[in-house]
Amino acid sequence: MMNSLRSSSVALRARLTPPAPLSSTRLLSSHTATFSSSKRSLSSAPLRSPKIAPFRSRSIPSLYLNQYRTMATESKIKVLNPVVELDGDEMTRIIWKEIREKLILPYLDIDLKYYDLGLEYRDETNDQVTIDSAEAIKKYGVGVKCATITPDEARVEEFKLKKSELCLWLSPNGTIRNILGGTVFREPIIIPAIPRLVPGWTKPIVIGRHAFGDQYRATDRVIPGPGKLELVYTPAGGEPEVAQVFEFKNGGGVAQTQYNTDDSIRGFAHASFKMALLKGLPLYMSTKNTILKRYDGRFKDIFQEIYEAEYKKEFDAKNIWYEHRLIDDMVAQMIKSEGGFVMALKNYDGDVQSDVVAQGFGSLGLMTSTLVTPDGSAFESEAAHGTVTRHYREHQKGRETSTNPIASIFAWTRGLVQRGQLDNTPDVVAFAEALEAACVDVVNEEGIMTKDLALAQGRKEREAWVTTGEYLAAVERRLKANLKARL
Repeated sequence: MMNSLRSSSVALRARLTPPAPLSSTRLLSSHTATFSSSKRSLSSAPLRSPKIAPFRSRSIPSLYLNQYRTMATESKIKVLNPVVELDGDEMTRIIWKEIREKLILPYLDIDLKYYDLGLEYRDETNDQVTIDSAEAIKKYGVGVKCATITPDEARVEEFKLKKSELCLWLSPNGTIRNILGGTVFREPIIIPAIPRLVPGWTKPIVIGRHAFGDQYRATDRVIPGPGKLELVYTPAGGEPEVAQVFEFKNGGGVAQTQYNTDDSIRGFAHASFKMALLKGLPLYMSTKNTILKRYDGRFKDIFQEIYEAEYKKEFDAKNIWYEHRLIDDMVAQMIKSEGGFVMALKNYDGDVQSDVVAQGFGSLGLMTSTLVTPDGSAFESEAAHGTVTRHYREHQKGRETSTNPIASIFAWTRGLVQRGQLDNTPDVVAFAEALEAACVDVVNEEGIMTKDLALAQGRKEREAWVTTGEYLAAVERRLKANLKARL
């Protein structure tokens, strides 16, 4: 059943009585669009964190900023190698285009390999465009992605999708993660002027989400009636091994089988340890190994083995540490802490806790999301929030909207930073950091912000916030002024 396992097979079978039947400008890589123009225990002891200062907007080296050219000058900053651009849906699609046209293309000579991941086009190509976009990221090394829709029943009807069965619809993010592997890291964008819902969080919390397997590659089904459920593992060249799961006697129910691989868990561990070293923060890995003794226990054992063999000396040298904690204990301690650590979480736990952390720091619109492979060969950045459907409905009615674009801007900038680092082009990195600083400074110093941030400050009056377009215009103005001052 799980044909991705080459050396063995695993099957979840329901034996029932009676037996139940089992039931690019848009396109692909050949049609990409180019934009290139003129410690240590399981106790509930409080979390420790090293003495670090809170994140603030980074200062930009004048040496590099002196190389910039604005729209009024004769040249742009050259990005040496392509960046893969993945377009999306609804309100974020509209904002994404504005960012590209106003804040990226006027300043950069960049080859964008464009893939349209809008829902209609994914349906038209039977989701092949999503697969091809992931392969393009593997080829070029860096991708930037707009938020996309994963359809439910209502969306299937709304868009009249030909793939009418929901079982055929996978999350595009899940598809990309399964092709690239790696770990999703989510990190807050801290703006001092924006209060935190968890006031004690004065230092960053970075969530590392294992981006492979578990529920996101599970096989599930409805059990229609009485019968036996068995888990069958057939070693390559060996005899089947059968584990009795459950006997349905008084009607049916539901069943699910999921898996992960040692290679993927090891990659997750390496990526997590490297991120902790890069940030200079301790690492906490959390599971429920007291219940899932073998499944979650495997994660715990592999992390500990790799830490002891390869990373402990480096961690000690930086005065940081690694611990495994039970997920329920970890979440409770996280809320009580001041922050200042990296959390390595399994796929589902990371999915949930990243949104908790984002909201705790003030807004889902203030959270970056990056997918990083252990060897650094592939990198994808996106906003941590969705397509903002409610605002899109207002936009369709011609009403003003105030959608926070900061995380979408940071999706671009984090990709550009990675591209610049890989290409050894510090001017590209410096430009991206300057754009990030403009986003933060417009809010922090000028008090210009979207409605969600104004509400976080407790300000409900209309004068407290601006529309999305007005905020983007303020960022554009601030960016131009900063760059011009350094020419």
